[in-house]
Amino acid sequence: MMPETIERPRYDAEAFRKARAGRNIALGLGLMAFVIIVFVVSVIRMGANVQPHF
Repeated sequence: MMPETIERPRYDAEAFRKARAGRNIALGLGLMAFVIIVFVVSVIRMGANVQPHF
């Protein structure tokens, strides 16, 4: 008696590609927002330490 073969589900490669692209875009935007926030906070903190030169 032969064991039954189990059929693996078919995956849609295009759907995986679209999902990966969406995650990459979200990750890139999050990273860019983080860099901008760090830059702005750094500029504000350095600006607070500037002494008048007169």
